[in-house]
Amino acid sequence: MAVELDVFVGNTTLIDEDVYQLWLDGYSAGDAVAIRIKRGILEQTGASPDVLESDTMDHYRTFQMLERLLHSPPKLINQLLFQTPPSMQSMLIEKYYTFDEPFVREVLGKKLSKGTKKDLDDVSAKTGITLKSCRRQFDNFKRVFKVVEEMKGPLVENIQQNFLLSDQLAGDYAAVVFFANNRFETGKRKLQYLTFEDFALCAEQLIQNWTLGAVDSNVDDMDVDLDREFLQDLKDLKVLITDKDLLDQHKSLVCTALRGKVSIFNEMETNFKNLSRALINIAAKLIHTKDVRDLFIDLVEKYIEPCKSDHWTSSDVGAFLTQYTNAARALDAFKHQALWERYMCTVKSCILKMYHD
Repeated sequence: MAVELDVFVGNTTLIDEDVYQLWLDGYSAGDAVAIRIKRGILEQTGASPDVLESDTMDHYRTFQMLERLLHSPPKLINQLLFQTPPSMQSMLIEKYYTFDEPFVREVLGKKLSKGTKKDLDDVSAKTGITLKSCRRQFDNFKRVFKVVEEMKGPLVENIQQNFLLSDQLAGDYAAVVFFANNRFETGKRKLQYLTFEDFALCAEQLIQNWTLGAVDSNVDDMDVDLDREFLQDLKDLKVLITDKDLLDQHKSLVCTALRGKVSIFNEMETNFKNLSRALINIAAKLIHTKDVRDLFIDLVEKYIEPCKSDHWTSSDVGAFLTQYTNAARALDAFKHQALWERYMCTVKSCILKMYHD
């Protein structure tokens, strides 16, 4: 008896996003099959276990072949072997470079070296993320870092052009690159409450205001390296705490502006000089590499914790920092206004992001 079959032949590469995610998460093909069965795929499709296993294995082989192209996303866009629509290509790239918050918090600010990679076993055990996924995420950080670290131009744009990532993800990678290059300390116990999003916003502010690119768009590494000349000049701000007249005038202006407007006025007035010394001493020490690395722990220990101990709210902190910054403009004897604005506007943004009520 003759059997008629309708056959359709195409060359479009079919991608199951759920299977792709399982592969990205570091599961073996066998584990992926078991997870798909547990999720009810056999009942949903009417497929047999053998067909499901074959389908999963086929997807895994495709992903392994795609991976070398994903290491350089423009190659994926321009190749002809895997026929996929632009929306599918964007999904493949975006998901491949997406990283887990618990993972990035463990490696943020660390050198992207073989030594750090050796510690990924411990990171995997601590976070519950598979070792294979940890290695992919770490290698992605290292790959992006190596490509963009010597480039001129805005860091986020360089990442987007070379890796075709979304605005949000490119911004997140810019934070990872910036923190890795400057080796900011993020792992201390007192910093554990801070999320990657907190640090990413701080990185954005630092890149916009404290890097070489903030003042000169023609220099190499413009968004990666901090402006050392700016950091050295910050010691000039010490006049605000060493000159008694300036210190008293500064305090008077801030207190006048905030009287009756904040619930912690008495505490603020009592501790003004200590808080001012803390903020300005942090600035003055940034000439040293170690103190640059300790910027966030210093902000927590020397400013945020004292405010918390006096029960300041984030709105209290915002009101104080705004008036504290603005009041310096009215000090006729203070001659470093541009330097002050560049420092304090960034520090204020970082503190407000780091200050969790």
